Amino acid sequence: MGDEIHLSELRTDPLTGVQVQVTGSRQKRPNLPTTGPAGCPFCVGGVESPEPYQVRAFPNRWPSFPDDRCEVVLYSPDHEARLSTMGAERVREVVDLWVDRTAALGARDDIASVLVFENNGPDVGATIAHPPGQIYAYPDVPPLPATELARLAEGYRLLEDDADLVVVERGGWRAWVPAAPIYPYGLRIAPLEARPDLPSLTESERDSFASVLAETLGRLEGVFEPSMPYMFWIHQRPTDGGNWPQAWMHLEIAGPHRAPGVMRYVAGAELGSGSYLNPVIPHEAAAALRAVNWEPRW
Repeated sequence: MGDEIHLSELRTDPLTGVQVQVTGSRQKRPNLPTTGPAGCPFCVGGVESPEPYQVRAFPNRWPSFPDDRCEVVLYSPDHEARLSTMGAERVREVVDLWVDRTAALGARDDIASVLVFENNGPDVGATIAHPPGQIYAYPDVPPLPATELARLAEGYRLLEDDADLVVVERGGWRAWVPAAPIYPYGLRIAPLEARPDLPSLTESERDSFASVLAETLGRLEGVFEPSMPYMFWIHQRPTDGGNWPQAWMHLEIAGPHRAPGVMRYVAGAELGSGSYLNPVIPHEAAAALRAVNWEPRW
């Protein structure tokens, strides 16, 4: 029984078909103080960052998957820095790291899909105050990106043309509130012209992506006081060598608060039905995001 508890294994529920990675060792990962750099493993001199750095990625000590398929991404040595506060030039360094790690992991024969993501804030699972991102590399294409790819192949569009849903648009990139978001302040960011993945972005496209991402996150943080937590993830072309002409990389942001400090929980009816409810009108969410008094820090 003890071996089973700590087994790391991808399992599929026989009734629902839902995939679950069972990894008992994750229970041992630390929860560190939420304020101050003392003892922080990500500050320079800490256990994970003994040497100075600007951005870096390294294997997670408590991975959800084996074989170095889970990485931690550090955006800055500054304990308080977030993508929204770093400035576009520094965020561009993070984008470049995402590109490099996508290419490196995607080149492996045992990797079919690379997911870049962040959980920002303890309410959505962040266990260390110094904001990190993460990268998971999957041996197959996970169900949600696979569904999106299938729908794009059928002719469904990624971009939505309702101008009242747009929050930021410049440099060939758009950030908008989807017409049917699961979360109250859900957002998407995508290039106006299809690009399949992070490594396909040109130098200027990376610059614009970094700028739009920083502003979008800054506006999300400015909607409520205190700032709401958020999650984001990037869906991009699978790395399994297949032909994916419909692939259109995009970043999805989940802002889960419906009011200041009030979490909008995904509850029983939604989990039980697979059909979601949203108490915030998307057009009102987009208007609130546009109204934030946001100024660039660069």
